[in-house]
Amino acid sequence: MASKMKNRWIALYVENQVGVLAKVSGLFSGKSYNLQSLTVGTTEQDDVSRMTICVTSDDVTFEQIKKQLNCMVEVIKVMDLTDVPIHMKEILFAKIKKLDCLQKQEVYQIANVFDQGGSVEITDIGEDSILMECMLTERRNNELIALLKKQFKHVEVVRGGAVAIESISTSCR
Repeated sequence: MASKMKNRWIALYVENQVGVLAKVSGLFSGKSYNLQSLTVGTTEQDDVSRMTICVTSDDVTFEQIKKQLNCMVEVIKVMDLTDVPIHMKEILFAKIKKLDCLQKQEVYQIANVFDQGGSVEITDIGEDSILMECMLTERRNNELIALLKKQFKHVEVVRGGAVAIESISTSCR
């Protein structure tokens, strides 16, 4: 029985060296694995970076990906986060343009509804535009984008990849 395609999450600890990101992303493109998201940043150790990767695949392909990543010299550790309790956020900027005064108020109301303890902020305001900065889950960002596109004609979106860390307790995502 074939397993279904779904989003799967991997965290990698890698050597913080020039070319490591290219090698890791090259592994995915060389095997025609489609990356949904990839973020990378240094850890508490300057010589180690952590990558958070989302790939859509079936079980067999995902196992191959993990084995291939484990074989790379620069990879220190591979962790499958797919079914692990984690805390995950994604950064998103949404620029809503060509607004009148009433529409600006509506954007503020939407920001207030989606805000979860400082997760959504209005970071810039122009004569007829508003820039929102959001640090929400992928699902909540998707919901916000859908609402903004439904309510306003001129919406520009820039998203970063998600970052995730294993939960200390049992709460997740």
